[in-house]
Amino acid sequence: MVSQAMTMRPDDADARRAVAPVICYPTETLPQPDLALYRRARARAVKVEEVRVPPREAACFHAPAGSFFRISSVEGPQVGDLNLFHAENLSERFYSGKTRALHGTHLTTGDRMWSAFPWLRPMATIVEDTLAWYGIDAFGGSVHDVIGTRCDPYTNALLSGGQYHHCCHSNLTRAVAAHTGLALEGAEPLVHDVLNVFMCTGFTRDTGQYFMKASPVRPGDYLEFFAEIDLVGALSACPGGDCSTEHSSDSARCYPLLVEVFTPPADALESWSAPAPNGYDRSHGT
Repeated sequence: MVSQAMTMRPDDADARRAVAPVICYPTETLPQPDLALYRRARARAVKVEEVRVPPREAACFHAPAGSFFRISSVEGPQVGDLNLFHAENLSERFYSGKTRALHGTHLTTGDRMWSAFPWLRPMATIVEDTLAWYGIDAFGGSVHDVIGTRCDPYTNALLSGGQYHHCCHSNLTRAVAAHTGLALEGAEPLVHDVLNVFMCTGFTRDTGQYFMKASPVRPGDYLEFFAEIDLVGALSACPGGDCSTEHSSDSARCYPLLVEVFTPPADALESWSAPAPNGYDRSHGT
């Protein structure tokens, strides 16, 4: 319990609050993606795979290094929860917290999805975002967030006491189990915090709570990525639909999502190479 003395407003409160913020991780020295090269390669790419993710379910897809994958709204406003893994090493997976620290709470064109320690390298680069126009609204909301974790049955049970099996965490667990052949108990620990594709979120100004609101996504909108390394993706069509009213339920109106994978010819990326794992020597001062 906080003591009364600790809650008293000090005489210099205004001065303390007026201290200017400092960006924790200046990104000027980050290697920058060559979006012009990627777009030239994309113009020559052909579709090689298509996966339709049913409402309130998840599915996996493969995006080889040097390919492109697109997540599209196809029938109605729908958000999706995206996990990424290195296809040959599922322990190397998307690190939402470090991605957030480097690029901010919401991602758009030119931002990258970074992998976990000890690899910490770009997994995928966003090359096109048809919702980039949305920006940041009057509530502080924006799209494609890396602040929410994923809806899950454990929090649902904690808050409601119910058993709901189509939360994105469970959807992703089933999809990863089916893709890998692992039992649910082996697949579940691989599922990780997500990129909330198309989801419109922010933090309330007064209480600092995570909020969601109706996604601006419409059929034809998409988010497209360049695969920097060989990837397996798992995408859940969230049981919250467009997340305008409920986070996880069978009553929210939900729609499928479409994943398409495109491969350019080999000579389209002659000046590109997959990023190497992070250069830290892992000695940790010993």
